[in-house]
Amino acid sequence: MGLWDRLRGRRAGGGGRDRRGTLDRASAGADLSHLEQFVATRRGVEGYVEPRTAVTETTILLVAADGEWTRRRIDGPDTARKLSRDLAVPVYDAQVTGYPQRMRDWSARQKDNRLS
Repeated sequence: MGLWDRLRGRRAGGGGRDRRGTLDRASAGADLSHLEQFVATRRGVEGYVEPRTAVTETTILLVAADGEWTRRRIDGPDTARKLSRDLAVPVYDAQVTGYPQRMRDWSARQKDNRLS
């Protein structure tokens, strides 16, 4: 498939999920497994649903109590909310609530550690 076909949202063979308007790949089983593992191995995890853009599909950002975070693609806001219910994790709309300060603090500590 050519670049222009991707920009127009056309898929080779016409199959698969409609991803019109993005250049990103759809979510995969590995994404879901990673999210489940993150929740299972950390405490105080919260979810933040990030909307689909022209470049990326809908994503969910998980933030642990210590600020450690991970982001993965998800098949839409409804799937993110269902996943959050299944994993017993509170979920928020990132466009409404923003991100927790502990996430920014954790990222800053990681950056400082790399520079040391």
